[in-house]
Amino acid sequence: MVKQERAARTRRSLIRAAAEIFAAEGFVPASLTMISRRAGVSNGALHFHFTSKEALAGAVEEEAAREVRLITESRGCDEAPVLQLLVDATHALMRRLDEDVVVQAGFELSGDLSRPGGVDLRRQWRCWVEGILQRAASDGGLADGVAPDQAADALLAATVGFEVLGARDGKEWLSRPALTRFWELMLPGLAARPDSLVTRGSPGAACPRANEA
Repeated sequence: MVKQERAARTRRSLIRAAAEIFAAEGFVPASLTMISRRAGVSNGALHFHFTSKEALAGAVEEEAAREVRLITESRGCDEAPVLQLLVDATHALMRRLDEDVVVQAGFELSGDLSRPGGVDLRRQWRCWVEGILQRAASDGGLADGVAPDQAADALLAATVGFEVLGARDGKEWLSRPALTRFWELMLPGLAARPDSLVTRGSPGAACPRANEA
């Protein structure tokens, strides 16, 4: 049992160290030696858990995907207006991108053209956004003339923009005020009843992991 716990801790340390390196350096410049040093373990210990850098990247992506699922699945049955669920989830996602290096690295890896395949976090997010917008359309929550798929395109572009700018130009792009301003501009053209929605996010609407922090 002690060995299993130690192995689990080592694996978690390696995933986090890999995420830190991938987020800061990118996938191609990162090396297994850099990652093992960051984690404080030997190269042999790293290879015991992960056979390659690609395997480590996959583990980072899977962990990041789990965090994104926590954000979206926690909003599947809320009684709030459907578009409020979207506003709240977007705030929660930006908070995770600000605070969680594994989520940061997962999105960084998703946008890395040097390694096709893997977990596409941006696609995962887009699929959820499309589903929410379809629900909003069915409930009469979208403004006249708004097509769910076109709205999803615009929201995905904005999400990726915030993510990339936050990683490269400063975390203020991921802040609540920045996202609130975005929704203040977006909702009047998107929502049938924009005044019923809270652009800064509903009170207590942070994702489950954020509430634990």
